[in-house]
Amino acid sequence: MLVANWMTKDVITLTPDRSMMKASKLMKDKIVSCLPIVDEEGKIVGIVSDRDIKDASPSKATTLDMHELYYLLSEIKIQDIMTKKVVTIRSDETVEKAAVLMLEGHFGSLPVVDENNVVVGIITDTDVFKVLVEISGIYEGGTQVCLQISTEAGSLSPVLDMLKEHGARIMSIMTRNVSLTEGMKDVYIRIRDMEKPELNRLKAAMEDAFQVQFWAVDPVHRVI
Repeated sequence: MLVANWMTKDVITLTPDRSMMKASKLMKDKIVSCLPIVDEEGKIVGIVSDRDIKDASPSKATTLDMHELYYLLSEIKIQDIMTKKVVTIRSDETVEKAAVLMLEGHFGSLPVVDENNVVVGIITDTDVFKVLVEISGIYEGGTQVCLQISTEAGSLSPVLDMLKEHGARIMSIMTRNVSLTEGMKDVYIRIRDMEKPELNRLKAAMEDAFQVQFWAVDPVHRVI
């Protein structure tokens, strides 16, 4: 899964010479939590978040009057508060890598840049959630079964054969990566809804042949 297929391409940016007030209003209007900061050529030079703006804003307990406060805020430039060491990702890299960078760096989003460091998009933690939802098939409901199988090559084949024998239609297969030395791993298989008698026969056969951890039935989720 490539970042290019999940990122927002119409990314909102600002130049470092713009005011903090402009950045704050833009983030509120566009409902975003950060803005990539670019130079005249579109190359990334920093990033500013709503946290940066909050930290740079005067306290509510300030003794400044309204005119002084407005002047102070208008004088603060993005270049004065932005983070200059920006973690970025390329559009031809994977969403999984983006997720790792965001998780380890405690970021809510990552600017996407090309080979010249020009901003071409942005990917957020919400986009990563969308990836999980899409690949799992959860919107279409279905039944998920979790099995423990061997980490040896070919260990999934008997499971797939049994599902085929019982007419089960697979929606998605996911697994938790483990070291080969652990010997066993969990596999999560989502299948489309089946008639109850057929599903009960499948459950009985699989529980007799494999180490079934659980079954879970999800309703169809309607997107509003």
